[in-house]
Amino acid sequence: MTQVRLNCTLGRTHVPTGLRSQLAYVLLEVAPTAALAELQMPLNFCLVLDHSGSMGDEAKLDSVKTATKLILDEMQPHDVVSVVVFDDKVQVVVPAQAATDLDGLKAQVDAIQEGGGTAISLGLSTGMGELRKNFSGQRVNQLLMLTDGQTWGDEEKCRALATQAGAQGICITALGLGQDWNRQLLDDIAGQSKGHSDYLATPQDVLAAFRQALQSARGSVVRNAVALLRLVQGVTPQAVYRVVPLISNLGLHVLSDRDIQVELGDLDKAAGQTLLVELLLPERPAGTYRVAQAEVSYDVPAQQIVAEKVRQDIMLTYTDDTGLTQQYDPRVMNLAEKVTAFKLQTRALSDIEAGDVAGATQKLRAAATRLLEMGDQELAQAMLQEAQNLEQQGQMSQAGELHISYETRKLTQKLD
Repeated sequence: MTQVRLNCTLGRTHVPTGLRSQLAYVLLEVAPTAALAELQMPLNFCLVLDHSGSMGDEAKLDSVKTATKLILDEMQPHDVVSVVVFDDKVQVVVPAQAATDLDGLKAQVDAIQEGGGTAISLGLSTGMGELRKNFSGQRVNQLLMLTDGQTWGDEEKCRALATQAGAQGICITALGLGQDWNRQLLDDIAGQSKGHSDYLATPQDVLAAFRQALQSARGSVVRNAVALLRLVQGVTPQAVYRVVPLISNLGLHVLSDRDIQVELGDLDKAAGQTLLVELLLPERPAGTYRVAQAEVSYDVPAQQIVAEKVRQDIMLTYTDDTGLTQQYDPRVMNLAEKVTAFKLQTRALSDIEAGDVAGATQKLRAAATRLLEMGDQELAQAMLQEAQNLEQQGQMSQAGELHISYETRKLTQKLD
């Protein structure tokens, strides 16, 4: 029985002849099948929590402790859990251990107090050390890190630790609470470890974020998934974006002039992953052609399955029939529109860093227009407000920048 299904859908199955090059969208949907629905792997889960002085404001630390204790309540006896806190020092509050004495573990969490400055690398390094004590390919090894502040002088060490974690199979979820933290650093920590980052506007958002991280870890039964796209001669890859569960630019690892590879990491058995691939097609005479073959390899450690593969050919028809070439798959094109809004927003932030305020303003307004067409009034208005801030003040508000950056990543979670 197949453990993973692969489904390839073209933005349009018929394209016109006579064009020297044209863009094609291909949706690759990769998800565990019902054969794995009841499968669950034990966790090796570490919470690395900022308890610097600023965490005492606005009941932040109380919210984090409450969320941590509720997460402990959801642990199972075969899970291993650890809790590390950091400010400008680091402390192992709960050494890595089986999640059995929950009352004792929660009492240790209750004793956490706010401290001094912020040194994220200390927390990451110590948390990874706790995970290594019980590291196993038969467990889901994940680190959940939360901070509300800037780390000072150790950004590159944080990035190096995240790269090391990714290579060792430790996935990091990096959460920023409030507004005073380094967005690019948390994005890099998450990306280099094959995890994800998110913005929590208020302490009340902490519990939902912690539960989501735990639920995702529980669903990770397919590991080390890798997508390979074999292209026929003349077809050129342009970009690969993950669109489910969140939008992100996955980049391209070019193996040869016709082969590209994208590392997917773990697959959540509930959501899987969906990729949007942009291909540049060459001119061809009328006829049906294979433009690529998609392949996904994966492991299922709980069933001792290693490097299993699933494949599908991607076929496309060139035709002179304009009625056929104007027929589009609405779901694929809707996702492409959302990716375009994401691209415009990310390019606007790049323009700001480069000092191009006018370019950033233009891109934010273009993204807002697309969002309005999609019916996302709230995010569109937020972008228009930040475009106005750029024109009037030369910069975006910190809260506004974080809001639009992380909300555009979640566009594919919203119903149209």
